[in-house]
Amino acid sequence: MTKSPVFIYDEQETGYRFNEEHPFNQKRLTLTVDLLRKAGALPDCSIIAPAAATDEQLLSIHSAEYVNAVKALSAPSPEEAAILKAGAYGLDTEDTPFFPNMHEVTAAIVGGSIRAVDEVMTGQAGHALHLGGGLHHAMPNKGWGFCVYNDASVAIQHAKQVYGARVLYIDTDVHHGDGVQWSFYSEPDVCTLSIHETGKYLFPGTGAVNERGEGTAFGTSINLPVEPYTEDGSWLECLEEVLTRVAAHFQPDLIVSQHGCDAHAYDPLSHVHCSMDIYKAMPRLIHRLAHQHCDGRWVALGGGGYDIWRVVPRAWGLLWLELSDHPLVAQLEHEQALGLPSAWLSQWQPESPVELPVTWLDNKDVWTPMPRRDEITLKNRQTKDIALLYVP
Repeated sequence: MTKSPVFIYDEQETGYRFNEEHPFNQKRLTLTVDLLRKAGALPDCSIIAPAAATDEQLLSIHSAEYVNAVKALSAPSPEEAAILKAGAYGLDTEDTPFFPNMHEVTAAIVGGSIRAVDEVMTGQAGHALHLGGGLHHAMPNKGWGFCVYNDASVAIQHAKQVYGARVLYIDTDVHHGDGVQWSFYSEPDVCTLSIHETGKYLFPGTGAVNERGEGTAFGTSINLPVEPYTEDGSWLECLEEVLTRVAAHFQPDLIVSQHGCDAHAYDPLSHVHCSMDIYKAMPRLIHRLAHQHCDGRWVALGGGGYDIWRVVPRAWGLLWLELSDHPLVAQLEHEQALGLPSAWLSQWQPESPVELPVTWLDNKDVWTPMPRRDEITLKNRQTKDIALLYVP
């Protein structure tokens, strides 16, 4: 009998908020959960609240000095000594400034990703989704790229230590999954695959195709840096061929995937020009590979996504629909213009600063075609072939 999937969520996770002007806005969680509920796709029985990660779990990836610095800066009014040291830990930047209750909120997010791993690895659930997670940039001793603790790295380490799992990590955020890659760059039992806009033009500037792992882990770091203005066909061509071959070769016990949805054409922080079609296709591919190679064991996390009104709720909604085998997924195959719930649209349109889309998928017929499409596709194919050099 197919095990029911679980949706890890607690409203407390919306407290991960640097300031009111910051682009990382967790209102997108509220919008996504409400969309799924109004679509009749998220019953209360599927939702599990996370528990905070322990210090011991955080220290499996992060240094004690860093964790202590995060705690000190989480006070309502941090001491002057802690503030003076914030820069040493990357917590005084415009991207990643410290904020009240930072440790408590982020430890709960890490705990959510750990809970997702436990649910899947113990067989309580076939798949688990934790949209509050996916903070993939944080380093062992540094906050970086909107990320304080790296829940993905801690959850993968937990899967290794507690269950002895070989983990395939798949990162589909438009920004390179640098923190997770570097956490396991010399670990042969963790394979990281990241598709992202090339670091020549976009944060964090890493993720080159020649970053392949080191020592006995050489070949377990795979990067697909695509060109700016890449569209659906080229993005999916690169990912499908490389991921299919990597999964078959690596033979994971668990897949952990990060689903930042900032490769969409509407996202303000990147230059890739994909549509909602990739956010339907990528979960379907990962879902198939999970059943093909690791008995369906699949943990999916959130990530980036900065058009919180038009993109994130639909992309993450499609992820849950696929992960939970909801009938709407099959319906979308035959009804490209399937509408969003009218109750969701009527509730949120008055608050939205932009006109909300009325369908799950985009009408690309009204989009202006990208110039240099053929050149971009050819360059991405060349990158794909280089990425596959050491994959049998």
